[in-house]
Amino acid sequence: MIALRTAKEFELIRRSCHVVGKAHQALKCMVNPGVTTRELDEVAEEAVLSTGAVPAFKGYHGYPATACVSVNEQVVHGIPGDRKLVEGDIVSIDLGAKLGGYFGDQAVTVAVGRADKDVASLMKVTRESLHKGIDGARPGNRLSDISGAVQDWVEEHGFSVVRQFVGHGIGRKLHEDPPVPNYVPVDRNPRLRKGMVLAIEPMVNLGSAEVVVAADGWTASATDGKASAHFEHVVGITDGDPDILTMTEDELGYA
Repeated sequence: MIALRTAKEFELIRRSCHVVGKAHQALKCMVNPGVTTRELDEVAEEAVLSTGAVPAFKGYHGYPATACVSVNEQVVHGIPGDRKLVEGDIVSIDLGAKLGGYFGDQAVTVAVGRADKDVASLMKVTRESLHKGIDGARPGNRLSDISGAVQDWVEEHGFSVVRQFVGHGIGRKLHEDPPVPNYVPVDRNPRLRKGMVLAIEPMVNLGSAEVVVAADGWTASATDGKASAHFEHVVGITDGDPDILTMTEDELGYA
């Protein structure tokens, strides 16, 4: 069943999302050559805990870290470790937090120094596709208006939408109904209603859309070894324009 949240619940979810955003702000200053993915995770955890929130991912189905840190061809769920970032890498950081009984969740992809032209374009188009999807998050539309907008923009620019992983509803649980694919047709296509809260998160590959999960059971990578980008916002559906509950790119300092 798809939950319909009240205005007060929107604000509680926004608080949790802003905990995540503040952690992303701290991480932004750290994404430099020589930094390990574990160091990013340690700062993320400290930033979340310092607000009185708790990490949403750590321990979730056994996941061992606060952040998912996915580098280059890694699409999602990269486990932080000893890997050092190098000039030209791109790194996707996905974070969640729980505060006051509600969850927040946000992902961004950033370059370590200067990414090459094709990879920079991948990042730009993926972020744009997220906003194309958000624009479809209006009452009376269908879920496919979000999913189709993402897919159309990605494929128009020659990139591939990952299909093994999708967005989701969010609120009292990290993952709620409905699933939010980044492609059509969708298995379930509910009409969008005021009060729905959705985590919209395009995962887009430079080459093939195919993904393989590593022996660690978590790290998902593009099978062709080409780069992948991931952006996510939590969005509330209102009577009018979509309400982005996560911090914007300008606020995060990634714009």
